[in-house]
Amino acid sequence: MITRKGIIIAIDGPAGAGKSTTAKLLAEKLNYKYIDTGAMYRAVTLYALRNSIKPEEKDKLVELVKNMDFRFENNGSVLFVNKENVSEEIRKPEVSSKVSEFSKIAEVREILVQKQREIGAEGGIVMEGRDITTAVFPNAELKIFLTADLDIRAYRRLIELKNKGMNINLDDVRDNLETRDLIDSNREVNPLMVTEDSIVIDTTKLTIDEQVDAIYNKAQEIIKSLNLNQSHRN
Repeated sequence: MITRKGIIIAIDGPAGAGKSTTAKLLAEKLNYKYIDTGAMYRAVTLYALRNSIKPEEKDKLVELVKNMDFRFENNGSVLFVNKENVSEEIRKPEVSSKVSEFSKIAEVREILVQKQREIGAEGGIVMEGRDITTAVFPNAELKIFLTADLDIRAYRRLIELKNKGMNINLDDVRDNLETRDLIDSNREVNPLMVTEDSIVIDTTKLTIDEQVDAIYNKAQEIIKSLNLNQSHRN
């Protein structure tokens, strides 16, 4: 869907491939909105854990998610849920270890996909996750699949967590990513996959700037071909 605010850029890929950092910098460069859909699934997991709701308690989960109001600020880096800033809590290991269990539930995904479509409906957006190119915006003007070697992804995630003051070792991070890859790629509803029209970028040997530039250049080609005015705000 083309709008006056710009194109929709959908970015998928496994954890640690550089999606969040790349998508955020790309959005800044294009003056687009940035949305991390993974943060929304993490928030659901956080709230479910707080309320002692198990993955199999679908009725309770549906009620919980329906009543969650999501608001992104600071170019998508800060997430408020029901006016609470959950940006730090959703990154803790106890949430990371459970998020795939909750995010694979069809009823949860259905509600969040609808919320994500509403957020990005006006265009001029960079949205990243695991089913953006397949379920949320299958008609996005630009589809990207970022991937990288598992060991590299684990190391990147370890550095990220340590910079946030979390005490965790590389083996645990790698095991968590490997488990999430398996669950996300094999779930029945909207699994992580590469679409035929996605551009695959292996970030194993790329810098963040190289990743951003590769997608930015492609986005500019599309914007130019559609004669869109790239002057819009976040």
